[in-house]
Amino acid sequence: MSEQQRAQAAFEARVRAFVGLREGPPWSCPDAVNEAMIRHWCEVLGDANPVYTDPERAVRSAHGGLVAPPTMLQTWDMRGYPMHDPRLIRNRQRELHALFDEAGYTGVVATDTQQEYARYLRPGDRITSETTIESISEEKATALGVGYFIATRTVFRDEGRQEVGRIDFRVLKFKPSRPAAAVASPAAPAAPARIASPRGPDNAWWWEGCDAGVLLIQKCSGCGALRHPPRPMCGRCLSTGWESVRASGRGRVHSYTVLHHPRVPGYEMPLPVALVELEEGTRLVANLKGVAPDGISIGMAVECRFEDLSGSMRLPFFHPAT
Repeated sequence: MSEQQRAQAAFEARVRAFVGLREGPPWSCPDAVNEAMIRHWCEVLGDANPVYTDPERAVRSAHGGLVAPPTMLQTWDMRGYPMHDPRLIRNRQRELHALFDEAGYTGVVATDTQQEYARYLRPGDRITSETTIESISEEKATALGVGYFIATRTVFRDEGRQEVGRIDFRVLKFKPSRPAAAVASPAAPAAPARIASPRGPDNAWWWEGCDAGVLLIQKCSGCGALRHPPRPMCGRCLSTGWESVRASGRGRVHSYTVLHHPRVPGYEMPLPVALVELEEGTRLVANLKGVAPDGISIGMAVECRFEDLSGSMRLPFFHPAT
């Protein structure tokens, strides 16, 4: 056996020692099952089933009251902000992933999941979860690179320790393959660009205005109301007829925030983001430039200037008015 083979065998023995271990003690989900989170979930997914959100209709259903969508099971287990930083949450699963990282298996991608539900959850239920490392595969060659599949099982229980559901989850920890172009040319990768804003049938005209360096506002052809962001129907008179007017680009800061985290590639932090009230009366969200975060104030006069980004996108930024 070569030295490399012995090192690989020793590594596999270390990681396989985690199989069968619990991630840590049972985790008490931070919030009881509640109507507010159920409502948000249903709104986002467009689920209009009344047994989830309408108490009067739910009480007449087979459930006898409101219940949570079964697919929300993992929602109650979400750990929130600390999940971004390994130093804030320590458990055996993170220790296992750290061993893979040290060995060069720095890539991770979720591959599949399976959920089972034992009963509907109801508002007021307090849930605990317990995760076990179920298995680690042999080293596999994949399109992403060589790696190992890690399977975990999370069991959810109620206050009486009765199982209410479970989730089987599998990820691939892999050594990222170097693209052929990267091997042939050691040149530094291009700097990341801002995320391109989506254009669709309802807002393409607005972005085309930005491309031309013009700030436009949608105007209802029925009642004359101005509105932003663009949408197909007037919220005042429900007319679907509309036209556009050119904004002066002048306005005032109605509200603002300064983003520090997460550090998204392509964006400079700290990133001031303002809700600007245009002098025409409509408001829009845009980045502020030309002023330090501690120099921004509510009511500050600002003006729009367009900038070309990444060679293919033009965006409106607001600067202190001159």
